[in-house]
Amino acid sequence: MITRLLLAAIAAGLIAGALISVLQVIKVTPLIHAAEVYEMPTGVMTTHTHRHGESAGDGHHHDSTAWMPEDGYGRLGLTVLTNIVTGAGFGLLLAAAIAFRGLRTTWREGVIWGIGGYLAFSLLPSLGLPPELPGMSAGDLGARQTWWLTAVSGSAAGLALIAFSPNWALRVLGLIVLLMPHAIGAPPPYDYTNDVPAEMAAQFVTASLVTTAMFWAVLGACTGHFVGRGIEESAAA
Repeated sequence: MITRLLLAAIAAGLIAGALISVLQVIKVTPLIHAAEVYEMPTGVMTTHTHRHGESAGDGHHHDSTAWMPEDGYGRLGLTVLTNIVTGAGFGLLLAAAIAFRGLRTTWREGVIWGIGGYLAFSLLPSLGLPPELPGMSAGDLGARQTWWLTAVSGSAAGLALIAFSPNWALRVLGLIVLLMPHAIGAPPPYDYTNDVPAEMAAQFVTASLVTTAMFWAVLGACTGHFVGRGIEESAAA
């Protein structure tokens, strides 16, 4: 059974990771490349947080010797690999959750699980920390990572309580848990000045959220299908 779950997650991650890689090349990557011209030169002190380094607001310089993939096939290949590994990891989470519930699952139910994953890991946290282009101002990296983890944990726990709790009291508690990180608020940027045009930033947020939604839908559908087949084969054996 465990082997089947692993294979289901890997297969789903491979399919979903390949899909989002194609979508990123079409919709997301061109915006990133266009925004990179607004980044400050390497080694310059700034209060902005850059894509390849820590915020200089903490007194850090960017490391010009840090390894980065070459533009072209090297960068694309690393992106595809990262997406597939990420898809497999999220697929394992979905497969474990589906198996824990012990319900018969098809690709349709898998899409619902995928929507839950999209809400918990992408859409709800993005209400506090939307996707950022290179050159955009941001707050302390450690504080943002901590808040994001808190938002994801609260969203996942809150959605689980709302969806699976047998009484309204626990569902209300789930809503409170879900909203708590947003009531506290995400770390604000060091300043509110951006060189990146607002239209480009808005396009990037939309493209990122839409492509991620498609990723989660496909990941959920594939995971639900493969896990459902695995459970049926185990029951028949």
